[in-house]
Amino acid sequence: MFPFSALRVGSLLTRRGIIASGTFRTAHHGHEVAKQEDMSLPMYWDRTDTPLPDIPFQRKLGAEQQGLKQKEKSSWKNLTNEEKIALYRIMFNQSYAEMKKPTNEWKTVLGGIFIFIGVTGLIIWWQKVFMYPQRPHTFDENWQAMQAQRMIDMRMSPVQGFSSKWDYEKKQWKK
Repeated sequence: MFPFSALRVGSLLTRRGIIASGTFRTAHHGHEVAKQEDMSLPMYWDRTDTPLPDIPFQRKLGAEQQGLKQKEKSSWKNLTNEEKIALYRIMFNQSYAEMKKPTNEWKTVLGGIFIFIGVTGLIIWWQKVFMYPQRPHTFDENWQAMQAQRMIDMRMSPVQGFSSKWDYEKKQWKK
C-alpha cells in the first residue's frame, strides 16, 4: 500500500537498532533478570478441573515418608487412617474440600467498591459546593411560571406552538 523507499527502510532499521541497543544497555545496570518457568517440564498444581498433577507435591522424601511409600506397596488394609492421610499429603498439597473452601476475598472487593463510591461521592459533593456556580434564577419554579404566562400573553406560536395549547376563553390549558 505504501511504498518503502530505501531511506525509510534504513531509517526504520537504524531506529530499531538504537532501541535494541538501548534496551541491551539498560538491562545490565545491576538489576536481576526474572527467572522464567520452563512450561515443557512436568509441574505440580492444585486445580479442581485437572485433578492429577504431573508430579507429586513432595518430591524429596524423608526417611519416615520413604517407609510409608514402602508400606504403601503392600495391602492398604494394613495402613492406619493417619498413614493414608500422610500418603495423600505426599502426593497432594490440598484436598478437594480445601480447594473449594470459600475465601473472604469478596469482603475486600466489596470494601474497595464502597471506598471508591464514597470517595467519588465526596468529590462530587466538593465540586457541587466549591466549583459549580450558583443555580441560575431561571430554574426557579416561580420564574418559569411567570415566563409561561408571558408567552401566553404574547400569544407566541398560536398555531402549533406553546400558545396553541392554551384556551384563551376559559383561561386554562386545552385537553
